[in-house]
Amino acid sequence: MPPLPPTQALARAGALLTGHGFRETARNERGDSLYYARGDGPERLRLSNHARTPKQRRLHPEVMTSLVIRAPKTEAQVAAMVEAALRDFAAGLARSRQEPA
Repeated sequence: MPPLPPTQALARAGALLTGHGFRETARNERGDSLYYARGDGPERLRLSNHARTPKQRRLHPEVMTSLVIRAPKTEAQVAAMVEAALRDFAAGLARSRQEPA
């Protein structure tokens, strides 16, 4: 199976996230960053073709992790990236619940 182009790999990652109980809650104006939530909390998982800037990280602490796909990926690579993002998201949630309010 040939690698998926980045746009198709991002769409596949979004479908896999949906299968894990996430739903798309927002996207930026260009449509190249999508934000997913699971449950009613403010926490988000970002799916994009580019990394966040330090300013974006500071202004949006609700984003627990970003899954960035810039190059072609196989289905297996996309699945592995989604699994890693899910682990990072869970770790971010655990950290945020331990921090004093």
